Order: sequence, then structure tokens, then C-alpha cells
Amino acid sequence: MEVAVETKTRAVAANIRKIREYRDYSQEYLAMKLGISQNAYSKIELAYTKITLERLIQIAAVLEVNLIDLLNYTGEDLVQLYESAVRSR
Repeated sequence: MEVAVETKTRAVAANIRKIREYRDYSQEYLAMKLGISQNAYSKIELAYTKITLERLIQIAAVLEVNLIDLLNYTGEDLVQLYESAVRSR
């Protein structure tokens, strides 16, 4: 089970990075919005730091993504999902 949790944690961290890049946000920008250092934020994206639920909710809000989507989709699927949403507006 521990391997599955670590795999999922890395997938969520990769999703965060992918959406941040899709939004063209820098790590510095996200760190500032979250009230943490860029180094601390980088550790979140690298899955070195365990993310609390509160922090995950904050990140989803800054990235303007649904928390459930951030947890369930892959990075590429997320980008396609949100590109589709923008086009359909």
C-alpha cells in the first residue's frame, strides 16, 4: 500500500506542475500566492514534501482547477480537459 500512496503522491505533484506550466505560472508566483518560499513550493512539485489537504485545496484554487480533477486525472488529461472548457465558453 505504501508504494501505491507514493505513486499517487508523485502523480498529484506532477499534475500540479503540469497545470502550473499550462497556466504559465512560475514557481515563485505560486509560492507567493501560498505564502511559502519558492524552495518549499519546489519540494511540493517534486513530491519531497507531503501535502496537507488544506495546502492541496489552496493549490487547486490558485491553479483554478477542481480538486477532484487534480487527484484523478493525469497531467496531459488535465490540460486537455481545461483547454476544452476554455474553448466551449
